[in-house]
Amino acid sequence: MSVPTELGYTAKHEWVAVEDGIATVGITSFAAESLGDIVFVELPEVGSEVTAGEPSGEVESTKSVSDIYSPVSGEVVEVNESLEDAPETINTAPFEGGWLFRARLAEEPSGLLSAEEYTKLTEGEE
Repeated sequence: MSVPTELGYTAKHEWVAVEDGIATVGITSFAAESLGDIVFVELPEVGSEVTAGEPSGEVESTKSVSDIYSPVSGEVVEVNESLEDAPETINTAPFEGGWLFRARLAEEPSGLLSAEEYTKLTEGEE
């Protein structure tokens, strides 16, 4: 399982990268593998507000439907429209082309796990 060290993580298996006040959000490879083949993704609307720890969309796989919890609070400024036609990108490249949305931060994210902490968390769930 890949866990890039430059990202922050949540216990609900989302990742976040912050650059110049904009957070890019996705789900981890652990989550993607656990879900199985992703067939549909519902993303927040551009211009909508997301709140850290609250649902911001859904991922539907052949196994289940799961909420996406935003790791940050702010305004959605971009969504990954390519996922409409190719949601399986989340399975094949969760940290690259499989990102979900970008949000302008209302505040700095807090309570995120480091790559090491996230790895320890997932070792108990495998």
